[in-house]
Amino acid sequence: MIELICIGCPKGCKLLVDENNNYSVTGHSCQIGVEYGRSKILNPTRVLTTIVRIENAIHNSLPVKSSKPLPKDKLIEAAKALKNVVVKAPVKTNEIIVKNILDTGIDIIATRDM
Repeated sequence: MIELICIGCPKGCKLLVDENNNYSVTGHSCQIGVEYGRSKILNPTRVLTTIVRIENAIHNSLPVKSSKPLPKDKLIEAAKALKNVVVKAPVKTNEIIVKNILDTGIDIIATRDM
């Protein structure tokens, strides 16, 4: 059994995911908890937040993030892919910096104007 706290809604249910019983989820008070529990175990994802270099701006680095959560096993590879990215100012918040990173269908976007 794996214990999780659901963050799918404000209730914060204490979930139990049974790996030996087809990943059944108990402790939920809504369907969001079931989906959250199963996806957290079967397909863990995280939003990538990092920086890329920027030229002709007030600062020399631009904060960026993934537009959607990336598969957890792709985070390091995605960060390495962004290591050599250099953009030129001006950049607007939510502007796409890298489209479709690692062929995931997920974009890397700016998180501030610069």
